[in-house]
Amino acid sequence: MNDSGHLRGSGSLRAYSLRLVALMRAHRRLVVALAALSVFLVLLARILAGDIMALDRAAYALIVENLRAGWLTPIMEGFSALATPVVLVTLLLVIAAFAPGARPGWCCALNLALSTVVNLVLKALVARPRPEGFRLAQASGFSFPSGHSMAAMAFFGLIIWFVWRYERNPRMRAGLTAAFSFIILMIGVSRVYLGVHYASDVVGGFCAALIWLALYTRMAVPLFMGADGASPDLSEGGGESRSS
Repeated sequence: MNDSGHLRGSGSLRAYSLRLVALMRAHRRLVVALAALSVFLVLLARILAGDIMALDRAAYALIVENLRAGWLTPIMEGFSALATPVVLVTLLLVIAAFAPGARPGWCCALNLALSTVVNLVLKALVARPRPEGFRLAQASGFSFPSGHSMAAMAFFGLIIWFVWRYERNPRMRAGLTAAFSFIILMIGVSRVYLGVHYASDVVGGFCAALIWLALYTRMAVPLFMGADGASPDLSEGGGESRSS
């Protein structure tokens, strides 16, 4: 009797877990946004309280005190430069030139422009000073959330979303996702390495961009790419390019 009750309980728990997983998969955009918002709000509360977090101290000890080296600094400067306006605009022009149709280019351009405005507004509202005393690069303005990190996640994150949406080759999809994810991560690390941001600025920038992307891919992308997220240009002329 007890064994049968235990089995029924285990079966119910397993069925509930499967339903929960299915629900989360069906609403994964919302799940990501809520998780990112939770982390962002925790960081924001600590920053507004004037705290230097354990995350910031640990990142300083690991990256600034132990990782800095003469040969590594130019590499980190190179990663940081990938999120500068000149580079991002150049990448936008590349997308506009090679994407099937004009819609993907305009979609990426508006994403970058609006996410930049959001970052500037958040910086002005929080008004966190940048770290002092160990900079390897010049930077102005407020610190939280990191503009480079937010731009990297917003720009390259949207490209990752397009890759998963339209690239049919699994190896190509996985490879591009890994490459762009690595670029996003290293841009964030480079900002701490160069001493112009706290680690919490970087994490906050990533979270803010994920929230932004959840909204943008839900509300704005369908206006460019069609109601179901599939542009006529991509669905008609891009099929072969996705499987190449």
